[in-house]
Amino acid sequence: MPPTERPVILLVAEAVTLAHFARIATLARALDTDAYRVVVASDPRFSALDGDAPLTLQTISSIATQAFATALVKGKPVYSSETLTRYVEEDLALIDRVKPDLVIGDFRLSLAVSAPLRRVPYVSVVNGYWSPYADTAYPVPDLPVTRLLGVGIAQRVFDLVRPLAFASHAAPLNRVRRKFGLPSLGRDLRTAYTWGDYTLYADIPEVTPTRGLPPNHRYLGPVLWSTQTPLPDWWERLPRDKPIVCFTLGSSGKADFLPAALKALARLPITLIVATVGRVVLPALPDNVFQADYLPMEAALRRSQLLICNGGSLTTYQALAGGVPVIGVCSNLDQLLNMTAIARLGCGVMLRAGGLAPATLRETAKAVLAVPAYTQAAARMGQVLEQYDSKQRFRDTVSELLGK
Repeated sequence: MPPTERPVILLVAEAVTLAHFARIATLARALDTDAYRVVVASDPRFSALDGDAPLTLQTISSIATQAFATALVKGKPVYSSETLTRYVEEDLALIDRVKPDLVIGDFRLSLAVSAPLRRVPYVSVVNGYWSPYADTAYPVPDLPVTRLLGVGIAQRVFDLVRPLAFASHAAPLNRVRRKFGLPSLGRDLRTAYTWGDYTLYADIPEVTPTRGLPPNHRYLGPVLWSTQTPLPDWWERLPRDKPIVCFTLGSSGKADFLPAALKALARLPITLIVATVGRVVLPALPDNVFQADYLPMEAALRRSQLLICNGGSLTTYQALAGGVPVIGVCSNLDQLLNMTAIARLGCGVMLRAGGLAPATLRETAKAVLAVPAYTQAAARMGQVLEQYDSKQRFRDTVSELLGK
C-alpha cells in the first residue's frame, strides 16, 4: 500500500513506570508497517532500554516517576487537573500533527479527553484488575494509615471509604472533561483508568477474572517485554551448583529496602542476581550476589528458580511464562492487586513492603524454594500463558477496529 494510503496508528505511553512504556513499545512492534504507519509517543526516559533499533518517538512529557510514586505512597490523586489539562493540550497538538485513524494509550488518562475532542477512536490498554467488571477484592495499600492502625483495622476502614477515595482520584479527570465540554465519567476511579471506545486488558481471565464484560472490553493477554541491555560480564561466571534467585524492585518498588534485603538473602545457600534499575548504589556485595543496573529479564528468568520483585504485572507475567514462582514485595494498590491474584493461584507469595523485616523476606524465599508446589503451580500457569498470543490478538483487534 502506498505510504500515503496506510492507516495511521498512534500509540501513546504514559512513562511514569517502565511497564507502560514497555507494553506500548511491544504492541507497536507487533504491527505490520507495510499495512500501517505506526507512530509512538512517549517521554523518552526508558527508550534506551528498548534494544538496538529503538522506536522513533514523538516526544511528550510525563510527570516524574518519583512524583508518581510519592502520590501513591500518600494515597493522593496522581494527576492534578492542571497537569491533565497540560497533557490534553500536548495530546491535541500531537493528534493534529500525526492525524491518526486510531489512538492506543497505556495509562495516558488525558486521551479520554483529547481523542474524543478530535473524534478519533481510542483504545485503552490496562490491567484487568482495574476493570469496573473485575471480580476482585481491594486490599488496603501501604498508606500512612495502614502503618498507624495495622493492616487488619486499616482494611476495614479502607473498605468503608474506598468508594469516596476512588471518587477523589477520578475527580481531576472529570473536571478536565467538563472543562472541554465532555460529560463526566462518573465517580469511580476504575472507569477513569479504563475508559476508551475499546478497552484491552493486558491480562488473562485465569489471573484477573471479570463478570459481564461488554463487547468493547476484551482480554489481550500479557504483553511480554524484556530489556535489550547486554548481559553483564559476570554472566558466564554464575555458579551452577545452587539455586539462582532473581531480585529486582523495578522502577516503582521500595529501593531503599534493597541493601538490607540483599544482606539477609545472601545468608541462604543461593546465588542472587540483582537488577537495581539504577535507583540505588549497593555497598560491597557478598560473594554470592551479582549486581547490574539492568538485566534482560527473559534471559535472567530462564536461569532462575525464583523471582523477587515489586509485584508489578510486567515482570511477574514474564516469570510465570517461564514457570518461575514469584515473591512480590508490594507497596501500591496496583502491585497488591496483581500479587493477590498470583498468590491465589499458588504461584507465589505476596508480602507488604511497609514494615517488612529482611529476615521475613529471607524465610519466605527459603520456604518458596523448598516447597515444590509453588514451582508446579507456576509451571501450570506457564502452560496456560502459551495459549495467549497477545501480539496476534492485538493485530486482529486493530484490523477489526479499522474495518469498522
